[in-house]
Amino acid sequence: MIALGGAIGTGLFLGTGRSLAAGGPGTMLVCYTLTGFIVYITLLLLGEMSTQYPVAGSFTSYATRFIGDAYGFALSWNYWLNDAVSVASDLTAAQLILDFWRVRIPGWVVSLTIFLTLVSANAIHVKVYGELEYWLSSLKIITVLIFIITGTLVDGGLNREHKPIGFVNWTIGDAPFVGGLAGFATVFVAAAMSYGGTESLAISAGETRDPTRTIPRVVRTVFFRIVIFYLLTCVIIGLNVPYTYPNLSNKTTTTSPFTIVFTLAGSNIAASLMNTVMLSTVLSAGNHALFAGTRILYSLAKSKQAPKIFARTSKKGVPWVALLATSSGSALCFTTSTIGKGELWFWLQNLVGVSNQIAWLSIGIASWRFRKAWQLQGHPLNELHFHPRWTTTWGPPFVVFSVLMIMMVQTYSVTIPRFVLVDFLSLYLQVPMFFIFYFGWKLWRGSKTVDLKTVDIQADQYKADSETQAFLDEEEAHRQARIHGNRGWLWTMYYWLV
Repeated sequence: MIALGGAIGTGLFLGTGRSLAAGGPGTMLVCYTLTGFIVYITLLLLGEMSTQYPVAGSFTSYATRFIGDAYGFALSWNYWLNDAVSVASDLTAAQLILDFWRVRIPGWVVSLTIFLTLVSANAIHVKVYGELEYWLSSLKIITVLIFIITGTLVDGGLNREHKPIGFVNWTIGDAPFVGGLAGFATVFVAAAMSYGGTESLAISAGETRDPTRTIPRVVRTVFFRIVIFYLLTCVIIGLNVPYTYPNLSNKTTTTSPFTIVFTLAGSNIAASLMNTVMLSTVLSAGNHALFAGTRILYSLAKSKQAPKIFARTSKKGVPWVALLATSSGSALCFTTSTIGKGELWFWLQNLVGVSNQIAWLSIGIASWRFRKAWQLQGHPLNELHFHPRWTTTWGPPFVVFSVLMIMMVQTYSVTIPRFVLVDFLSLYLQVPMFFIFYFGWKLWRGSKTVDLKTVDIQADQYKADSETQAFLDEEEAHRQARIHGNRGWLWTMYYWLV
């Protein structure tokens, strides 16, 4: 539930508004589809590695193991910065969401209230985080499904005008493709932020009872998650909301297409409820980012890649120093009075989006080297616990080159029609920082790139003890008997849904 809910955040609820305004419905659908396909292949590669080596740290561990400790160090710090900035982005999003009600409460008061709630929830006990995230994730999933159904009805004629909308919004003005290449570039960044968090599904591989069966099942369902939660949402938004909608996205505000659709349905109450749900989404997304960032910094300190003070924990095991350090990035959200909520959120979204792309790029490189090391040491790829065979020849290079291409195309969003230095820095600041961490660690520790012919590919492989294996075999046999029994199709749908 955390892996599924963690991928549904402010990027989907608010980022789609910015995407629609910048690129129109056609551009938004194309960019989210392309990015979704890249993410799906990336997660197949990540699932392959995490099934073979279900260790803590997920893709950062694989980068250290198959690329080098300097690369793993830089990637870990990049992902920590991603989480720290994500918390600030979510708190800024809360101020944008409150604009729907036109409340007179200062934005910093809202951000401070949510900030204290998140820090308190993470400081008490890990069970509080888990319980809060479970229910908030459930709420987000139900909300998206209700939105898709409502949006379909609104487009079909159940709206205030009592007229079918159809594809009208795909033909107004410059639609469906608005802004040319610059529009595509802007939407790619927004899509990267929206899909961010999907890679967290492998973080818990080391604590999964049977990763050789569970992880592949989870990874395979990612395709359906992307289609249902992202692409269908983009289609519904593009059909119902014109890209010229007032205040959809500008320097001072960003309006969620989710509330717009419910307003078009003729129910201000439903729109307010939707806005309330989105406010809870901020809590969930911020909670998820704060928890993950705290654990990454704690892990860095334990592995002597960060000051040891960050490894200090409370009596209940909470790494409170790392928690305070991660939450300190939230101070950025209190500058909205001077920068503007919409502008600040745009910059933070750029930072997070590019950081996600660096993570996907690194997964592709690590997978490429992992497969090469496996074969160089005399093992065919079909010996792996999980290997998506249709990606054998092209999977890793496709992810690497496609992500690099998107990162280069994004340059147009800050250079066309004019170069904006601040926007450029928000888009590419993570890249030089990554290299500073990489070369800094390399020079300090004198580390070298991993030799694929000698790297230990046997260590940390999953092996269940005989008692656990017997239990798992019995459970799997029971599952297969249900699927192939009299009501097999019902059990198949049940397992798919679960």
